Amino acid sequence: MSLENLVGISLEKVTPSKQTVSRLLEAASRHISDAKVEQVSMETRFGSAYTAIRMLADAGLHAHGYRTLASRPGHHQTAIQTLSHTFGLESAALIRLDALRRQRNVAEYEGDTVPRSALVECIRQAEVLSAVATNWLKANRPDLH
Repeated sequence: MSLENLVGISLEKVTPSKQTVSRLLEAASRHISDAKVEQVSMETRFGSAYTAIRMLADAGLHAHGYRTLASRPGHHQTAIQTLSHTFGLESAALIRLDALRRQRNVAEYEGDTVPRSALVECIRQAEVLSAVATNWLKANRPDLH
């Protein structure tokens, strides 16, 4: 699979912009901070950490000139699965992030509770991905960082 092969199926082409990448990185950082606010429910905190992961994945796609077709089912899954192409994540990391995506779906669509362990892992993965994204952008696309 290449990103180009997904155009028209789950991705569309865009012109990368520093403003969009910056907004996504800044918003992801705010979501990570929000996920650490202990006065809020674990489900809301988990949702914030997961949103940070998705925004970072979107930043990676944007840096390569793509974005998910949000009108199509599975756009979150596409964003996460393309992290191997955008930021060079290994399959073990993708498996962890996809498990968090599935946990988010269960919490969001079935009202299931989020265990503390899942919340902690989601925050940790969001922080790791933020560092990976920042380092990749500095090394590969300094014009967008």
